[in-house]
Amino acid sequence: MDNRQALGSWLSGPRAAMEGDGADFGYRGKQLGLPEDGPGSVARPGRRIGALAVDWGLCFLIAYGLVTRGYDPGATGNWTLLIFFVLSVLTLGTVGFTPGKRLLRLRVVELGTGRVNPLRALLRSVLLCLAIPALIWDRDGRGLHDRLARTVEVRI
Repeated sequence: MDNRQALGSWLSGPRAAMEGDGADFGYRGKQLGLPEDGPGSVARPGRRIGALAVDWGLCFLIAYGLVTRGYDPGATGNWTLLIFFVLSVLTLGTVGFTPGKRLLRLRVVELGTGRVNPLRALLRSVLLCLAIPALIWDRDGRGLHDRLARTVEVRI
């Protein structure tokens, strides 16, 4: 192995190196029994981040326009987080998606039932607002907040 191959394998990461040695990881969602593409497949990170940005922007506008009215910029962020939490719990626990998720055609489902229990929506929302659990992903593309709540974000 020359230096270019060694550098290339290091840059591509451990998954690519293991796949080069013959390991088969499959596609995202294979272990969960979800399809590879189309409706019901695991949502891609770009859509998930886009939906989060839409929801956060909507909550920021509500906090800025209705609660703080721009007088206290420092408090606007705190109110935005609180409104985001309430929006997430209420919408995920009832219809399974937030406005941003609906706009980008995503839905949160429980693995066993296909619907989200309100208590699972509460747990997922608490962990999402902590931010760190959402940044740790497994090989199926689920964040730690989804794993602990036994949910998955899928395309609709």
